[in-house]
Amino acid sequence: MATAQYLGTGRRKKSTARVRLVPGTGEFTINNRSLDDYIPFPHLHEVMKQPFNVTETLGSYDVKVIVEGGGVSGQAGAIRHGIARALLNVDPDFRGALKTAGLLTRDPRMVERKKPGKKKARKSSQFSKR
Repeated sequence: MATAQYLGTGRRKKSTARVRLVPGTGEFTINNRSLDDYIPFPHLHEVMKQPFNVTETLGSYDVKVIVEGGGVSGQAGAIRHGIARALLNVDPDFRGALKTAGLLTRDPRMVERKKPGKKKARKSSQFSKR
């Protein structure tokens, strides 16, 4: 009685999401909590559902996620990336649609490090001539 499982790993900023897709009704479970309970922002729900909208598979897979690191927005982006990668395991024909939507590319933007002599990465102390 083994059901099909499709795995994908997504990353964004400091967040890492391990995504498992199981054929079902479209229920999201993130760190053993419901979607609304874990991420209370509706616009981030739409971000996470983008791969399903692009491939027209919304509501056909249950999503089980273990996500760690970063903040809410970074975790949502990591989940989106993981779902897109897992959908490639479901059907390799989805690659074209996901690629044109930009969902398979890992977002390379990271926090810039603090430089010596500066208050933050780029902020300097106020200039004084005397």
